[in-house]
Formats: sequence, C-alpha cells, structure tokens
Amino acid sequence: MSFYTLAKARYSCRSLSDRPVPKETVDRIIAAGMAAPTACNYQPFRIWVMESAEALAKIKSCTKQKFVLPAPVVFVIGACPEEGWVREFDSRNFAAVDASIAATHMMLQIQDLGLGTTWIGHFDVKAAKEKFPDMADCDLIAMFAVGWPAEDAAPAVLHDKTKEASEIVRRL
Repeated sequence: MSFYTLAKARYSCRSLSDRPVPKETVDRIIAAGMAAPTACNYQPFRIWVMESAEALAKIKSCTKQKFVLPAPVVFVIGACPEEGWVREFDSRNFAAVDASIAATHMMLQIQDLGLGTTWIGHFDVKAAKEKFPDMADCDLIAMFAVGWPAEDAAPAVLHDKTKEASEIVRRL
C-alpha cells in the first residue's frame, strides 16, 4: 500500500488479542526503528522488548491502561541525551526527537505488518526504571503494547477528526 494509505489506516488500537507475535515479526519492528534517520546518525535511543512473562508483568504494572494486559509484546523506547546531537545555535539536544522518529517508524511498521498498537505516554517512568535498571539513564518517551487486533478493535470516534489545513499549514 502507499505510504499515505498506511498512515491513514493506522489507528490507536486499544483492543488486542493475546495471540503470540512471531520472533521474526518482532525483529522486523526493531529493524524499522533502527532504520530511522537521526541527527548526524548518532542513534541516541534504546529499544527494550518485553517478551518474557516476567518482563511483561513488570512493565504492564507501570501503567493503568488496561488494554495493554493481553499484549504479548511491549516495547519501551528511550532517548539517551548524553548521546544526542546538540544544535550549536541554541543547545537543543535532539535525542528525544530522534527516539520519537524511531518510535514512529516502529509504529508504522507494526501497522504494515497487520498488528495493532497505541503510543502510550501515560506510564510510570520512575517505576519502569526501578523495575528495569538498564533504563535508568534514558528519557523514556513511549511504550507500545503490541499484538494482533482483537475482533472488536476499531478506531476511536475522533480518529478521523482533524483540523483544517489552514489551521496547521503556513505557506510562505
């Protein structure tokens, strides 16, 4: 499908089945994140993949979002500021931007593979870092509960509601 069709088809899937996701599929999602463009190609981000029952239980306890419970895979994406490119004009560190680009690549790959996910920002970062000490030095920007959409999965009512281009776009 075309990129535009893919982008329009993607929605925040909040109804997942517990059907396993094959390792090869998980690896393709990771590869999409790693292929993301980053400032100076520094790649200042980490991807944590929760697949074991123990890791899934720990990370799922860090959010109140109930739709994550059946997910057979959860990704956490973090930015590593000490590794990011810094713009000299205003000292802006691009690590979070780069991690967000990688996460977006992953989210679109998830959709392209027929899976569902939602970008979860509402999770307890402190608890996640306590349960997974390897995350301690990163700015955790996203959690993706990933799985096959359940039979009742559908976009939210407001999914297709967008502002008019005149409210967003400025042609100069």
